[in-house]
Amino acid sequence: MQATLIQQVARPHGRPEASQFRLVQETLAPLQDGEALVENLYLSVDPYMREVMDDGDLNAPQEGRALGRVVKSRAAELAEGQLVAHRQGWRSHAIVTPATVRRLSVPEGVGLTAYLGMLGGTGLSAYVGLTRIAKVRPGETVFITGAAGGVGSAAGQIARLLGAAKVIGSTGSPDKARYLLERLGFDAALNYREGDLAAQLAQAAPGGVDVSLENVGGDHLAAAIANMRDRGRIAWCGAVSQYSATSPTAAPHNLFDIVGRQLRLEGFLVRDFTHLQPELEDFLVPHIRSGRVSTDETIVDGLENMTAAFLSMLDGANTGKMIVRVM
Repeated sequence: MQATLIQQVARPHGRPEASQFRLVQETLAPLQDGEALVENLYLSVDPYMREVMDDGDLNAPQEGRALGRVVKSRAAELAEGQLVAHRQGWRSHAIVTPATVRRLSVPEGVGLTAYLGMLGGTGLSAYVGLTRIAKVRPGETVFITGAAGGVGSAAGQIARLLGAAKVIGSTGSPDKARYLLERLGFDAALNYREGDLAAQLAQAAPGGVDVSLENVGGDHLAAAIANMRDRGRIAWCGAVSQYSATSPTAAPHNLFDIVGRQLRLEGFLVRDFTHLQPELEDFLVPHIRSGRVSTDETIVDGLENMTAAFLSMLDGANTGKMIVRVM
């Protein structure tokens, strides 16, 4: 069986380049007892993959979330035709075992690709940050950075479902600001390219911010700290502004305000919360079916375009979740 893979062949210094990847063909080993062959259908494209480039294996595909269908099986638990989620992305086919996949039963009214976005690691990151780390309470003001991306767009909608009184997001273009306001129902959308983000946030939330979900880092984190109410909570899951930095990034200039205002800043890794997947689905599926929650995606066709999709995502080209349809 021939599989198509995209391998990383060089380390980036700063922003990644297309030349640091190559598309190759590989002959897969015959299936062993307990294994199954999955044809990948959709691949997740995520900011954290930039970090993986710094220390992952060279001449190998990056790991990444994937959705696929079992096409051949020597594992009793995995029947041919079964849809599965797994972490062998950047390739057309994968050999898996029952322990390395999650079998999917897609509810009526929910698209399969939601299991990479709102019902996948993206949505779970937003849900964990808001419910377990920051513990949003009804009536609070929530600020979300990188709000038009996968995690950010999920977080804005989840915050509203949790009873937030005001949801504010940061983004990088007028079109995306309109998207946040008109499509996702944010109360305010701040374009960080239009001036002092901390001042914009102060104007949008004159009474201060209770909770911030941080996806960007740098001046976005500084803006959040500057506008937090006493004993506010910041859940930090990403720093896309720093991933391609060529020198150590300075801490926010106002970091010590965390002490004076008794704020809580806590980082988290979604991989430690996969046990909450059923809870996430119970919470969101009814709202997806009703249309109250949008599962917006930017889909790029063709595995051969995976690298281009990844690089464009790092530049903010996507609205909602970025996904590659393998075809």
